[in-house]
Amino acid sequence: MKINYEKFLNPKTVIALIAVLFFAYFFGFGSKMTIQNEDDIISDYNIQSQKTNDKENEPDLFASNITGEKCLSEKDKRPVAVMLAADKVARPLSGISSADIVFEMPVITDGITRYMAVFLCEEPKEIGSIRSARVDFMTLAKSMDAIFVHWGGSSFALDELKKGVIDNIDALLNPYDTFFRKKYVRPPHNGFTSYEKIKNAATKLKFRQTNNFVGFLHEDGKSQTNQRYDINIGYPYPYNVKFRYSPERNSYFRFVGGFKEVDRNTNKQVEVKNLVVLKAISLQKQGQYNDVQIENSGDAIVYKNGEIIPARWEKKDRYYFYDENKKEIPFTKGKIWISIVQPNQPITIKNVQ
Repeated sequence: MKINYEKFLNPKTVIALIAVLFFAYFFGFGSKMTIQNEDDIISDYNIQSQKTNDKENEPDLFASNITGEKCLSEKDKRPVAVMLAADKVARPLSGISSADIVFEMPVITDGITRYMAVFLCEEPKEIGSIRSARVDFMTLAKSMDAIFVHWGGSSFALDELKKGVIDNIDALLNPYDTFFRKKYVRPPHNGFTSYEKIKNAATKLKFRQTNNFVGFLHEDGKSQTNQRYDINIGYPYPYNVKFRYSPERNSYFRFVGGFKEVDRNTNKQVEVKNLVVLKAISLQKQGQYNDVQIENSGDAIVYKNGEIIPARWEKKDRYYFYDENKKEIPFTKGKIWISIVQPNQPITIKNVQ
């Protein structure tokens, strides 16, 4: 059959063909496209429903009885207290910004300081560098009902640990490969662990897992001033400390030795909602060890919401902080840092523009 292309390509024929395609598109393909859109809507609805169900199936958030903040954690999980170096060569530390509370205290009177970081909410993948135990830090760890983690210790501390005064994990024994050393970090600052490794060892050592810590009082916080200022704590260089209050964040940012205290894990500066300066007498004890008298009571200063609150501390089942009316001071919900100093140690405030 021979096709007459000239007749087929006649303008009237082309116009008629375009008209047919136009109507076919909107009344044929268009209806199919509408059905497809309905399928898309149903599919989107199913996805949104799945997301809602996933939210409903998420683990519950529990409030830390240390910070008062809700976190994705096991309910009534027991805290872990880890001894950390404050030495310049060990900085930046791993995991320091993840702690619910940090205690800072001299291990040599008017000299070297050390930290004890207590973890409950967050579970860092790396914690270190880890240092040795001291009796005074063990007292603090017991007040938090924490499992105590350390790398050896003073003879006084090791004697007490042998008596079983606190559940502890010692890197010198390294049960269940809890600890490891980093080749590129200078000894003795090259000892590290992780929260997961600590938890594994604590479980296998059959330590109690539930939290018996009484817990602090908490309240929601709001800045009470627009003034930015620095709190300088008179530890000797390179352990000298400064906290800068930010009214915008209602937080205290930490500096040590003239530099930001940064967490190696996150590369973020340490930020807390509460700062406590606890005053206690520190006495030299046989060589380079000292004895800090933190078992009774004394003066303190509580910094929160930009306020400066004169206080008294008292050691009972935990540490309590009272205002001038002998009423317990609640912490603002959030992380806490406690610096322990000599009663006559200078604490200065400087406004910052």
